[in-house]
Amino acid sequence: MPYIKHSRLVTLGALIFMLALTGGKANGKGGVPESSAPTNDTPNPYQTVHNWAQFPDGRKWGSTAGVAIAPDGNIWAYDRCGANACDASTLDPILEFDTSGKLLKSFGAGIFVMPHGFYVDREGNVWVTDAMGKDGKGQQVIKFSPDGKVLLRLGTAGVAGDGPEKFNQPSAVAVAKNGDIFVADGHAPTCGTSRIVKFSKDGKYLKEFGHKGSAPGDLMCPHSLAFDSKGRLFVADRSNNRIEIFDQDGKFIAAWKQFGRPSGIFIDAHDMLYATDSESRDMIVPASGAQTEGYGYNPGCMRGIRIGSVKDGKVIAYIPDPMPTGGTSISEGVAADRQGNVYGAEVGPKDLKKYVKKS
Repeated sequence: MPYIKHSRLVTLGALIFMLALTGGKANGKGGVPESSAPTNDTPNPYQTVHNWAQFPDGRKWGSTAGVAIAPDGNIWAYDRCGANACDASTLDPILEFDTSGKLLKSFGAGIFVMPHGFYVDREGNVWVTDAMGKDGKGQQVIKFSPDGKVLLRLGTAGVAGDGPEKFNQPSAVAVAKNGDIFVADGHAPTCGTSRIVKFSKDGKYLKEFGHKGSAPGDLMCPHSLAFDSKGRLFVADRSNNRIEIFDQDGKFIAAWKQFGRPSGIFIDAHDMLYATDSESRDMIVPASGAQTEGYGYNPGCMRGIRIGSVKDGKVIAYIPDPMPTGGTSISEGVAADRQGNVYGAEVGPKDLKKYVKKS
């Protein structure tokens, strides 16, 4: 056997170990697994619970893209006031349910135009983005106490913009362990500035990163945010058909395609990633009969909820969309509780569904 220096043996051993951890793939970004094509045949270990969350007064669900799990295990969601907007409604859009689907609390009437991004922090505070502006309302991020008291507002009410004090259709919000606030800004159809804006825990503007584009680190209509146990920020870069991963200073780490075209993402305490794809489609055939790529073009990828670990990037479960039609179907928001039950907040079907493990 030829003579090899000890340092080279150590380097070779480390490389083999890294490749083993990533399934033979490493992209040079801290050992994060590489992207792969999404699959549509991964097993589905869940069954759907219909009509799970009920309103006691017979109120019907409107569109919803927001669902989150509180520290006490209760499920929070919003309803766009029986429609797809709340600007002309007196209904409470912010809702708290117990695990049986019983409505415990509601608040927020008269505050929102169109609630969009949704997050519950470690103290049980509820964060909501308002992605539209009208009559002096909207284009803000609002933090509520669990009892519905407004604790913080970011952005200028009713005014769209791209500076540190304005948003243009803010679509998502998430809070890091140290309290720093991250907001995804820019929604379809124009995608606005397509940026991530970072604030201190008391709402002071710190920085922003990302801009409209399709290169690594660029964004196009960022639609959801989540942190893993290492504090890395996962961004549902929906109109680029990928999840992008950044550190909290905005340094690009990796981009993943295997979870489909993500409308919503959620990462649980075990670093399991839940990504819901409500828009993927192949060619569109309009009334003229001509084929076009069109909005949502993501050939070969079916709509549904894909589940896998952020540690190896592998999708291990897939809940298929039973009726993948129209501009959006299945859920745009997703969360999972401590028991592994999955919740999907749906814009098109106007429903909040629960998925439980098959017995």
